[in-house]
Amino acid sequence: MTTNVLILCTHNSARSVLSEGMLNHLARQLGKDVRAYSAGSAPSGRVNPFALEALTNAGVDVSEVRSKSWDEFVAPGAPEMRIVITVCDSAAAETCPYWPGSPVKVHWGYPDPSNAEPDKKPQAFELTRQAIGYRMLQLLALPLESMSNAELQAKLEALYKS
Repeated sequence: MTTNVLILCTHNSARSVLSEGMLNHLARQLGKDVRAYSAGSAPSGRVNPFALEALTNAGVDVSEVRSKSWDEFVAPGAPEMRIVITVCDSAAAETCPYWPGSPVKVHWGYPDPSNAEPDKKPQAFELTRQAIGYRMLQLLALPLESMSNAELQAKLEALYKS
């Protein structure tokens, strides 16, 4: 049974898109039955070109990447999410979306690479992509199918603190 993961941010243009792309890419490479989706509580309607560049440079297929509203994931027929991860950064005074469903919810904040100086944006996006990719590898290393929701919740919280 596929483990569905919803990654939420405010605008669904950078960090959540990087997370969706990396988790799906790594899950395919590792043969894991995990599917990531990303969305925003107030989507911008566009994906940051630096996010697309960072993903493309890492070999991720971005042909279907788009900015989405979380409304898509509460509509009839939407996939049921087991894990919801928020990736906004409260230190930047952002309000993280609150998702009322899903048995496992965790916050993995990352500074917004969009706030980097213009000449430093490519590097900021690449470093954020690497940090996200590392944590997604840790998630994929877990025995998701045999873990209870409580065990998974505790493990995902511990990954953020490590």
